[in-house]
Amino acid sequence: MNVATQKEASFMSFNRNIPGWERTVRAALGIGLLAVVWIVPLTGLVSWIVGLSGGAMIASAMMGFCPACAVAGRRLPGSP
Repeated sequence: MNVATQKEASFMSFNRNIPGWERTVRAALGIGLLAVVWIVPLTGLVSWIVGLSGGAMIASAMMGFCPACAVAGRRLPGSP
């Protein structure tokens, strides 16, 4: 791998900043929010906000990375 590819690879990677227990909680809450969209008769913008919030929580739980936590400087203990 050449130098440019190494720099690009390090730029595209991220360090996990969410512990395992929080990933589980985020996934459960995300599934709950998506269930609310289908069960509760929400309409319009509220439905979109709740659905997208649930999807974002599930995505961050799957990746183990939260961009907002990274901006706040949150890191897992022992991470670089």
